[in-house]
Amino acid sequence: MPAIPRRLILAAAPALLTLRERSAEAQPVSTATLNLAVSAPPSSVDPHYYTLTPNNALAQHIFDALVHRDAQGRLIPGLAESWRLVDETTWEFQLRQGVRFHNGDPFTAEDVVYTVNRIPKVVNSPGSFVVFTKAIQSMQVVDPHRIRMRTAGIYPLLPADCSQFTIIPRGLGEAPNTGDFNNGKNAIGTGPYRLIAFRSGDVVELERNDAYWGQKPAWQRVNYRIIANDGARTAALQAGDVAFIDAVPTADLARLRTEARIRISEVTSLRSVYLRTDFRPESPYVTGPNGEPIRNPMTDLRVRQALTSAINRPAIADRIMAGAALPTAQFMPPGAYGHVPDLPPTAFDADKARKLLQEAGLPNGFTLTLLASNDRYINDAQVAQSIGQMWTRIGIRTKVDTMPFAVVAQRVARLDNSVSMGGWANSNGEPSSGLRGLLGTRDMEKGWGTVNRTGYSNPRYDQVLEQAMSTNDDAAREKLMQDATRIAAADVAWIPLHVQKNIWAMRQGYTHTPRADEMTLAMDVRPA
Repeated sequence: MPAIPRRLILAAAPALLTLRERSAEAQPVSTATLNLAVSAPPSSVDPHYYTLTPNNALAQHIFDALVHRDAQGRLIPGLAESWRLVDETTWEFQLRQGVRFHNGDPFTAEDVVYTVNRIPKVVNSPGSFVVFTKAIQSMQVVDPHRIRMRTAGIYPLLPADCSQFTIIPRGLGEAPNTGDFNNGKNAIGTGPYRLIAFRSGDVVELERNDAYWGQKPAWQRVNYRIIANDGARTAALQAGDVAFIDAVPTADLARLRTEARIRISEVTSLRSVYLRTDFRPESPYVTGPNGEPIRNPMTDLRVRQALTSAINRPAIADRIMAGAALPTAQFMPPGAYGHVPDLPPTAFDADKARKLLQEAGLPNGFTLTLLASNDRYINDAQVAQSIGQMWTRIGIRTKVDTMPFAVVAQRVARLDNSVSMGGWANSNGEPSSGLRGLLGTRDMEKGWGTVNRTGYSNPRYDQVLEQAMSTNDDAAREKLMQDATRIAAADVAWIPLHVQKNIWAMRQGYTHTPRADEMTLAMDVRPA
């Protein structure tokens, strides 16, 4: 996969600094403790509870996957030193020797079997990791450090899938409880840090695992604070309460670039932000223009086309996102594997949108509610409000409900919405997980549609994507994924908005490796 462009921008120093500032800048950075702040709270320490980026980022501190990803999303060895195809349906993973869990137990192939078998059994998972394990039909422990996984057919993406779930020790026993991960009892991994405390929505305290098999992180302790409020997060950085923050508010970005004591780190991300529209015949938050009950108009392609045509994406990217976004019509950013070069963002055309509504028999429009988070994606609430205004201008009177992401996720999971905002970070470096999980016909036995909450289903789309998933040749597989993307885009199966840029900020004296998967990892922060 071509490398995604990245750049590290250092702020220019002003001509004068106060004596106190000069003294502070002259002091070396202590590696005793790193205080960092993230915008989005992890919902659990359980690494298999929810396929959510904040959860996965936290898990990478404590646990390990068989396969790792570098900052550009390329596969590199993790707990597996190497992997190879034995035959068309059998992958063999050679595991590292000498690796131990935090409790001293040795890591072996039996822990891999235990983990894969546990993932489908996680209780009340709002977004299951089974999408990454469902292809595994059987496992064979060849010896303590060699395991073979068999798939039903040709499945070239198994190493990529194995980068998306982390390994826990079989010593946790039958059906380990998610709550016991959060209280620390089950938070036993092979990762670079040990869990000291998890206070939901406040802070996660971590301590370096000095027995870690890989490169030792710089920091003895990490205070992984959650500061959802943009202004408070920036203020904490400027005051020195924290040394590093993610999701730099766009309103503060220009000013922070000019501050001598602040450095900016940024990269085009693998996260696309989009809207989901309900495909059910009846939808709970849709009514006629005067509030009367009607059948769901969004089942009509012309209405979905009107909704997407009414959105002025360049205006959102420029005015609301302050340039920290790229308008898109698909999951992957330009230059990434699976990106469709001839699929541009839907052009803004309000007149066309009104005409489409009229053709659909809705000259007076209808009313709906747009559900969005106010603490998950960059400027999510502002983006949602602007879209609500755009839709209202073409005759779709839109109420915008914004609330914490934790509440939005629960409502979306129980289908209590008509249109909602979402985001998908293709952290495995290619689009298959989003194409399967979000847009594939929901089939839990197959592991498809695990987070398809809209009811979208197109047999032709499924067929093309299925063919892609069983194609070993990288170029041929990419073309099929591009074809699947085109089918879904023609259906307006979802309404892509933009690809985010990942932007972090830190105090002078620190350096950072920006990641395209947007994960904020203490291991990527080092003294300058």
